Amino acid sequence: MSKSTKAPFVPLCIAVLTVSDSRTRENDTSGDLIAERLTNAGHKLAARAILTDDVKKLRKQLRAWMKDKNVDAVISTGGTGLTKRDVTPEAFEPLFTKHIPGFGELFRWLSFEEIGTSTIESRALAGVADDTLVFCLPGSTGACRTGMDRIILPQLNAATGPCNLTGMLPRIRHDPAPKI
Repeated sequence: MSKSTKAPFVPLCIAVLTVSDSRTRENDTSGDLIAERLTNAGHKLAARAILTDDVKKLRKQLRAWMKDKNVDAVISTGGTGLTKRDVTPEAFEPLFTKHIPGFGELFRWLSFEEIGTSTIESRALAGVADDTLVFCLPGSTGACRTGMDRIILPQLNAATGPCNLTGMLPRIRHDPAPKI
């Protein structure tokens, strides 16, 4: 169980991407939930977009946010299922410099409590793309609620102990890579 530390809250600038062939700004309940949770927690919504399930478009958007020094993290919703149209992992994983395998593992474990074995159909994942944190959630609003409330928001809170991704972010950005 995570413990609270005395570290002050550090607001991050976070972009939200909805990956869908059918969602619009008017019916994007998952993107709305993510944006609301982020801002209610004290983070800044740096950008928001809705793109279709197209690998080239998704990579182009992620690359643009990776270059934007006003974006600390990206949270996507959608495109993590098993159909041929679900391409978020294929679009984003090649851009990861580090994978965060525990995110997907923990997400599916927590999701199992809610939806049982159907959780195996999720390819939720996370990683670091250069110096940007990236989280890929399923498209359902319930899955986004689970991912945000039980994993992402605690990890984006500097007061979460014994460690958190907010505290790790300066090292991700500035530690030199070892020579291999």
